Amino acid sequence: MDSFNADVIVAGAGPAGLMLAGELRLSGLSVIVLDRLTEPMQQSRALGFSARTIEEFGQRGLLAEFGDLDTIPGGHFGGLPIDYRIIEGGNFGVRGVPQSRTEAILHNWAVGLGAEIRRGHEVVGLTDGADGVEVEVVGPEGTERLRAAYVVGCDGARSAVRRLAGIDFPGVNATIEMQMADVTGVPLRIRPTGEIGEAGMVVVLPLGPHATRVVVFERGAGVRPTQEPPTFEEVAASFQRVTGEDISGATPLWTSYFTDASRQAAEYRKGRVFLAGDAAHIHLPIGAQGISAAVGDVVNLGWKLAAVVKGQAPDSLLDTYQAERHPVGARIVANTLVQRSLYLGGPEMQPLRDIFAELVQIEEVRRHLVGLVTGLDITYGAAAGDHPLLGRRLPDQELIVGDEKSSTYELLHRGRPLLLDLHDSAELRAAAAGWSDRVDVVTAARADADAPSASLLVRPDGYVAWATVDGSAEGLEQALTDWFGEPRRAA
Repeated sequence: MDSFNADVIVAGAGPAGLMLAGELRLSGLSVIVLDRLTEPMQQSRALGFSARTIEEFGQRGLLAEFGDLDTIPGGHFGGLPIDYRIIEGGNFGVRGVPQSRTEAILHNWAVGLGAEIRRGHEVVGLTDGADGVEVEVVGPEGTERLRAAYVVGCDGARSAVRRLAGIDFPGVNATIEMQMADVTGVPLRIRPTGEIGEAGMVVVLPLGPHATRVVVFERGAGVRPTQEPPTFEEVAASFQRVTGEDISGATPLWTSYFTDASRQAAEYRKGRVFLAGDAAHIHLPIGAQGISAAVGDVVNLGWKLAAVVKGQAPDSLLDTYQAERHPVGARIVANTLVQRSLYLGGPEMQPLRDIFAELVQIEEVRRHLVGLVTGLDITYGAAAGDHPLLGRRLPDQELIVGDEKSSTYELLHRGRPLLLDLHDSAELRAAAAGWSDRVDVVTAARADADAPSASLLVRPDGYVAWATVDGSAEGLEQALTDWFGEPRRAA
């Protein structure tokens, strides 16, 4: 360990890399985040985050930093309107929060916890060894080599870590392009969930009191043979052809584009190298699923890396990252491709739209689609048992701890495993005693005395690993061992 510059090196200081840095520091690991940009990106492709991401930020006490959040109650699936409040906690995401602001909040959190952020540092080489990983980095002072126990690539769709590790990135190439521009100086009708016509589709979103974002898809325009952003003149001309509205007199602040290229890494783990966020999966950005998947990846991975680095859990725990998160990424890639066809396809897609329009009249179908897009229905199948919360996320619930008010999310702020004892059970506390160095045991009561209570073992990412409705400790020690390693031996 003395030869390591850090326990974990993270490539990429976007939402995934910064969130991971904070997660690792909560667990006491040293972390260096490398980013090739010399300054944080000020422009923002993303303008919000999903319902599940709201919960994950709440689990770490970060929501207050965002101030009042405006959530969108109604959304769509492939252009078919759905009220996302049909499931508990459901919404179409937070609107009006630029990614630059999210990154600034995560940066301050991670640095405040002791993470080291090095900007202007580009990863150009990587050697994965039996006892650590060496990374070659070009920075302001030349080339240097850094060593860590593990490396995580959070460095985007063109990930250097993924390429250097030799991890395949199969999928489908872009077939359509959507251009965007942030503008001022012209009044525009807001179209937050999109407006589709014969020539294509547009989205118009407010960016504060003085600016507006326009996104335009022009049917039949294809994909430009360049990675350069479009000019504003190109965006305005396309917008006029699709809508008949002239925005050429606006003042452009920024232009960009995205496509429907959809790919997923064949492996999220290769030896001591991991991928997360856009380095692991790319897709059409619908319903804030990109940032949702990125944050979900690293919240899943961070505590597992910490447990293994600290010798509390076996290396096999790290394999559960691939087992749990790869299927989530695959579902996102699949559902965004389906939505692309429904939303942006030509007349040949009308029979499919007609059938989907019938299906979304069925409540269970609406619930399924909302759970899919929001990430609120994610289930980690390793949990065994028949309690409805097993393997699922723990909702935020008001609690009474001693004489104080608290909540389930407040108890997760430290990023530690939690045994929530709602039975005041000496049997539960005794069973968990061997894990007291790594698992917080909290005896509490539900603030709503009439609500059904279950005592729960909750992972640091907020997913339930074990439950009991009668206060019995049956199966608890096995669940603690499976997820958090062998108990501490008595002296």
